[in-house]
Amino acid sequence: MGHGLKYLFIVQGEGRGHLTQAMALERLLTENGHTVTGMLVGKSQARQLPEFFVKGVSAPVMQFDSVNFQPSAENRTVNMLKSIVYNVEKFPQYLKSILFLKDAIRSSGADVVVNFYELLTGITYFNFKIDIPNISIGHQYLFMHEGFSLADSGITGTEGLMIFTKFTSIGAMKKLALSFRAMPDDGRKRIKVVPPVLREEVLAMSPAPGNYIHGYMLNAGFSDDVLKWHERHPEVELRFFWDRWTEPAVKKIDDTLSFYLLDDKEFLRQMSGCMAYASTAGFESVCEAMYFGKPVLMVPSHIEQRCNAFDAMKGGAGISSEFFDLSALLDFTRRFKPDEAFPDWARSARKMILQELVEL
Repeated sequence: MGHGLKYLFIVQGEGRGHLTQAMALERLLTENGHTVTGMLVGKSQARQLPEFFVKGVSAPVMQFDSVNFQPSAENRTVNMLKSIVYNVEKFPQYLKSILFLKDAIRSSGADVVVNFYELLTGITYFNFKIDIPNISIGHQYLFMHEGFSLADSGITGTEGLMIFTKFTSIGAMKKLALSFRAMPDDGRKRIKVVPPVLREEVLAMSPAPGNYIHGYMLNAGFSDDVLKWHERHPEVELRFFWDRWTEPAVKKIDDTLSFYLLDDKEFLRQMSGCMAYASTAGFESVCEAMYFGKPVLMVPSHIEQRCNAFDAMKGGAGISSEFFDLSALLDFTRRFKPDEAFPDWARSARKMILQELVEL
């Protein structure tokens, strides 16, 4: 393949998905003789960069202030109005970030910038002449695909999401749309459909049948739903992960309910051995559940997750609800059939994505 290429990663720091994708792609590129010169990660007040990411990447990590969603009062869903007001007030800081990105990209010596759905990357490319090509990657680019229609999903606010997604990919030579299933490319919009990037740890694990419900909540406010349901159904074992950093590693409520601090290895171990999975519909963990053949309950906390849930339901991966309705999940589990094609599709990701990242 000749000499290796140099890559600069720019990553949206919200949620777990973009970070784990960046980790997996860094490993993929370095194993194939390329280098990742740096990771620039958008940060917000609300979240700290998870330790698994900081420890799990080898390129130097630098953070910059970026646009992020503000949770509502009960810390459940995203408050769009509050988010807009908050981000407009912070615009002077974002201006600094845009200048930081421009300088970092230009001085990186990179051959390619890989953008993991970070809005300010698109805005930087829009405002300045940057000769380094960029490739955008994310599940959201699938929503722009001519063969994918959100129009019939009944989800309000998809226009805003589409505009946001377009902005993230300004200046992109191609958009790699991560998808639950194979679809033809959309050449007109330069969209290439690729499988989701699951980490090596996931691919190396074998699922086992289990008797507990495994869960993850992005916003700890959802724990009230879980506690209420648990009071009525104490016989069903629940193991939920959250990012309430003030709590101990394992908070045991009683014999059948425990809350765990987000720890990646433990999370996957519990996922592979559960009977069903409940979460806020982040793309990454839904893919992991599909890989292990586990039924999923999705409780979307913002528009992007509602679209994820719509896409996953089309393939029969799970059901969606406004709250953690674990009874509905148990009902669904009884009639659930895993997607037989998904594991092979996921295993073909490395080869396909490497080809797209290297072929310029």
